[in-house]
Parts: sequence; C-alpha cells; structure tokens
Amino acid sequence: MKILVTGSAGFIGAAVAERLLERGDEVAGVDSLNDYYDVSLKRARLERLLGHTSYRHHEFDLADQNATASLFESENPQRVVHLAAQAGVRYSIDHPHAYGSANLSAFLNVLEGCRHHRSEHLTYASSSSVYGGNTKTPFSERDAVDHPVSLYAATKRANELMAHTYSHLYSLPTTGLRFFTVYGPWGRPDMSPFLFVKRILSGEPIDVFNHGDHQRDFTYIDDIVEGVVRTSDRPASPDPDYDPNRPDTSRSSAPWRIFNIGCERPIQLMHYIEVIEECTGRKAIKNMLPMQPGDVKATYADVSALVEAVGYRPKIELEEGMARFVHWYREFYRV
Repeated sequence: MKILVTGSAGFIGAAVAERLLERGDEVAGVDSLNDYYDVSLKRARLERLLGHTSYRHHEFDLADQNATASLFESENPQRVVHLAAQAGVRYSIDHPHAYGSANLSAFLNVLEGCRHHRSEHLTYASSSSVYGGNTKTPFSERDAVDHPVSLYAATKRANELMAHTYSHLYSLPTTGLRFFTVYGPWGRPDMSPFLFVKRILSGEPIDVFNHGDHQRDFTYIDDIVEGVVRTSDRPASPDPDYDPNRPDTSRSSAPWRIFNIGCERPIQLMHYIEVIEECTGRKAIKNMLPMQPGDVKATYADVSALVEAVGYRPKIELEEGMARFVHWYREFYRV
C-alpha cells in the first residue's frame, strides 16, 4: 500500500508513519517543519523515518496549492492520513491567521488532491476540542458540536464539514478522528505532559489552571497509532440505515464517518500531577491559576463506536505511559 502521511515530522504523524513502514507499506511524508515548537525535535523524529528505504520526504507547506497538487501528481497515494495542522488552543487566540492557512486552506488542498487522484480513503485528525463547552460526559459523536470555544476547535469542526461535502459530492471516503489528549515519547513540547516533566525535573513551578479542577482523557501514543492505522485500513462507507429525518451527526448517506479516539478513562489533573511526581521522583511546585480562555473543564471520550467499527481498545494506563515518557525524556535530553 502506498500511503501519504501529512505532518510526518509531527508527534502523531511520525509515529503513524513509522508503524506503516514497519508493516511494509510505502510511505510518502510531508511536513513544513515550521517553528511553532522546537524544530530540532521534529528533525530528530524525521531522522528515524529517513532510515527506512520505503520512506520519501517532502518539505513544504500544504497551504501551497500548486505544491500540494504536484505532490499528489508525483506520489499518487492510494490512501492518505492527514495529520498536519496548526495545533494549540491558546496559540489560536493570538495567531488566528495561522489556523486559516494550516487548518483550512491546507485541508482543502488535500481534499482536492484526494478527489482528483481518486484516493481510496482519507483519514484525518479532528479534535476533542470540537465539543467546546459541552458538559455532558462522556462525549459522544452524536452530541451537537456547534458551540466551539476556540478558533482551533472551529477549524477542526470545519474540517469535518468540508470532508462531508467531498464525501457527498465525489464519493470520497473520509473518516475524521477526534483525538483526546495524546502523550508519550517524542511528544509535543507545548503539551502539559512535556511541560510538567520538564519543569518538575528542573525545579521550576508548573502552571495549574482552573486551580487543578480539570479532567483529561489522556491517551498514550501507541494506542492512538493503533486506532489511526486500523481506521485507515477500513475505508468509510455510506450508512444504509441513515435517516435524514432523524440525522445522526456521526454518520451519513455519504461515505463519511466521525470517531472519538481516546482512552475512555478521564484523569483528575491533581492525580495526573501525582503520577508525574512518582515517575520523576520529584515534587512539583504548583502555581495555581484560573481557567484560561478557550480551555474546557473536562474531556472524556466515548469510544464505543470506534471499538465496534475497527476493534480499537486502548491498553496503556497513565502510570505506565508516563513512566515511558519520563524515561524517553531523560534519555533524549540527557537529564
């Protein structure tokens, strides 16, 4: 199978690309290697992929329409796993135009590439942030998601709607995966697992927002990769039981699906900090702060639909996953 993975120097993208290469697929990767966070970490991830003879790398911005069209022309991938995006809820408040370019224009270019080259399946990253201010938990794909509380969330919801349009008009199979807080080795430096471990090991205080009254559905990277690959292997198909008089927001008469992908075990923030303290052997200095703009109090995934569709089962508990992350962090940064 020839598969295009976008964001292949990113945290999830690099891990997905590596899994595909290990099982024998041919992978074309694309990443702009922008400086949203440490580029040297992105290059280190990329070096691991470049060691595979079945990997080819392209470095450019997917918002470039002509470059993206040329990529699809030269690679003609059978399937596409689109994980490139401008991440970050808080960053979107101060840098909104970055999200219009990376999350909207780039996604449109990928949809067009898939359409014109008749890709078998487009699997793409959505986000748990689309649930916005919803308070009913666990979050279900059937819940309304029309009230985003950050521009990042709005662009991810827009991706889901754009994908449906292409599935409806051109019979392009598309599946969106709403990721819930992903962590593990090679993780993003702007995420709390990385930030907390870094600051606790260096003796610096950590910022604890909403005075610690948070819940997050932390999901280990290996579980995420397994779900992404399983989903990519099963192209979306129309739901023969879809009833337009009683619309289900996760299904369609078009070959379009939406799934949550999380651990289904929300963790209290203060317990999460205790686990990090145990793994690092250090006590955290806590800087208690109010809720941040665009943030939500709790995330909690109902993953039953993904379990039924592809047999997804998260396996790694927080204690084991955080121990693996701390071990990687100490080795990579020689701490």
